[in-house]
Amino acid sequence: MKSLISLIVYTILSLAVCAQNKGLAGKPDSSKKIIVADVACGQCRFHMKGKGCSLAIRLNGQTYFVDGTGIDSFGDAHASDGFCKAISRAEVQGEIVNNRFKATYIKLVKTSN
Repeated sequence: MKSLISLIVYTILSLAVCAQNKGLAGKPDSSKKIIVADVACGQCRFHMKGKGCSLAIRLNGQTYFVDGTGIDSFGDAHASDGFCKAISRAEVQGEIVNNRFKATYIKLVKTSN
């Protein structure tokens, strides 16, 4: 009986881990242009006004808060390489609506130092 309960608990936890959102890294829309932009915490890295930590994007020198995914969707924002500690590059698709970036696709890009 203990083995059965352990197996059920393990299965549920495994499914929960697999179902976690890792950003918006599905397939991009081939009819729309992919843009490479800076992404980071709007408050910590881009010095935007707001409460807490929120994902933001910098396009053509302008910064926008991001809707459609969260700051922790790509990992811990407060880790040494997280969005609150570093500015990352990403391929993005979406549109600016009411001074916010409505993301439909975001994929982090590895950069060489």
